[in-house]
Amino acid sequence: MNIATIFPGQGSQSVGMLAEASERSPIVRERFAEASEVLSFDLWQLAQQGPSEVLGQTENTQPALLTASVALWEALQALRDVPLTVQAMAGHSLGEYSALVCAGAISFVDGVGLVRKRGELMQQAVPSGQGGMAAILGLDDSKVRACCAAVAGVVTAANYNAPGQIVIAGEKSAVTAAIQACKDAGAKRAVALDVSGPFHSPLMAPAAEEFSEVLNATQVHMPEITVVQNVEARPATDEHDIRANLVAQLSAPVRWTETIERLVSDGAEQFIEAGPGSVLSGLVKRIARGTSAVALSSPEGLDSAIGF
Repeated sequence: MNIATIFPGQGSQSVGMLAEASERSPIVRERFAEASEVLSFDLWQLAQQGPSEVLGQTENTQPALLTASVALWEALQALRDVPLTVQAMAGHSLGEYSALVCAGAISFVDGVGLVRKRGELMQQAVPSGQGGMAAILGLDDSKVRACCAAVAGVVTAANYNAPGQIVIAGEKSAVTAAIQACKDAGAKRAVALDVSGPFHSPLMAPAAEEFSEVLNATQVHMPEITVVQNVEARPATDEHDIRANLVAQLSAPVRWTETIERLVSDGAEQFIEAGPGSVLSGLVKRIARGTSAVALSSPEGLDSAIGF
């Protein structure tokens, strides 16, 4: 059975995440303690007690999710009699960093510091309240792009999550206008999202420029396990390629549908979602019918993966 591991992005966090997993494996608390040293605050306490609005600030969300995802993946491996061999990995947006850490391309300590800085730069790129994102359901990709192009201001497709499920991002007024345009074009739903910035849009260009310098100072190796990256929905060819894709990802759309399709075309039959929640497992079922997905965040999912 060919297995691919996938790692979630922002929005999957919740206060109390990994509480059950921490009782089953000491690795969870160990990884959070290690991340806390890098960040100089107690990340486990924030993850367990919140408040949710502080956990939801992107500079906190990003290291919390990376730590949770890496810890869950390592807990699974430790709980098994024999470590699980997977053919490939991928992560949705921030989740790509979790994939690269678990695949041996970036150290855990460097990964935590990187995504903390990534979150800070993303938050600073656009003043609060000036950018936004919206989910568009039930409209073809091309029609969504046409609606974005037809309104005044900057708004573009940001996440191609599944067929008929796209997220757009840009200037708040342009996003509002695009929501109405998508509704007029026949979208089943078009709703603004409660996020802190217009992620994966051209408005993130200032963050990308500064983040490039941070990445260039970070050790990056070719992964030991194939990682399909978001920007081009393909594996990187060298370390420079990995860095370039991570920088581009800040202001380019997440091509998640194509990423899953690439994993399936390369042989993936079973997906394991390593991280809080099960959003990606649901998307996989919409994109690649005939495959299976389990989420490690539930005791049942963890038990199932232990048995693979």
